[in-house]
Amino acid sequence: MEVKNNLAVIQSEIDTAVAESPYGQQPTLIAVTKYVTIERAQEAVDAGVMHLGENRIEGFLDKKAHIQNVTMHFIGSLQTRKVKEVIDNIDYLHSLDRMSLAQEIQKRATKKIKCFIQVNVSGEESKHGIAPEDVQSFVQSLSEYDNIEVVGLMTMAPLDATDDAIRTYFKQLKQLQLAVNALGLPHAPCTETSMGMSNDYKIAIEEGATFIRIGTKLVG
Repeated sequence: MEVKNNLAVIQSEIDTAVAESPYGQQPTLIAVTKYVTIERAQEAVDAGVMHLGENRIEGFLDKKAHIQNVTMHFIGSLQTRKVKEVIDNIDYLHSLDRMSLAQEIQKRATKKIKCFIQVNVSGEESKHGIAPEDVQSFVQSLSEYDNIEVVGLMTMAPLDATDDAIRTYFKQLKQLQLAVNALGLPHAPCTETSMGMSNDYKIAIEEGATFIRIGTKLVG
């Protein structure tokens, strides 16, 4: 199916979820294009999606080189040794999860990078991310890193979680984001929440997501 048709269905579902959310905020849609060609990603852009997300450096740089006038999100785990290859091409990083990565970004970036702190709300051992109870201290420890702006928090719900469990995880992330925002830290406005994918974005929006990451349902 054409991306524009998929987008129309998704946008309708987004509008419904926004209307049912106490936050009432229209989220930014990121097309996750890691499994598709440059041509298919361009089709998403032509349909009106202006944010692309990739989780591999090679795919990220290929899309960045060939697709113009889009905002690029790196949404995968970023190895410290790979930071220098990609950091100045990133508009948003969704996976800041350790001090060694922050230190390398500070060292290598030549501009301020908008970063989401990845939070392991579900506590899964297989997932990257900072424990919820450590988020505020981690954010505060970044105050001297002038190449990093903590714009928000990111999480992923387990694929096999029930809707009720997913809602609980997303609600917890939203409350964490509001708590960090309330600290009033200049380097960490933390106004955003990146949560929700093809299988759970409607719940994420209802619980206050400001960025959603949709791949399969949008571009295949």
